[in-house]
Amino acid sequence: MLAVLGIMTAGIAIVWLELPKLRKLGMREKASFYTFLAVSVGLGIAHSLRLPVPNPLDWIAFVYKPFSNWLFGLLT
Repeated sequence: MLAVLGIMTAGIAIVWLELPKLRKLGMREKASFYTFLAVSVGLGIAHSLRLPVPNPLDWIAFVYKPFSNWLFGLLT
């Protein structure tokens, strides 16, 4: 539980430090900043609670597996 509190504190500190710069930016930049921050804080909390966090490499392997099978079929 202490790790979750630390991650939340770090997220709040990032917003506090970046707030003067964010005021000068447009709406799209603010939305992307807050979206990426929320996703990263959420993944950090999930990892600290030892929840299963999806691995992007698994998704890439799933997409390229049919091409890989086709290519190996040509080579054998």
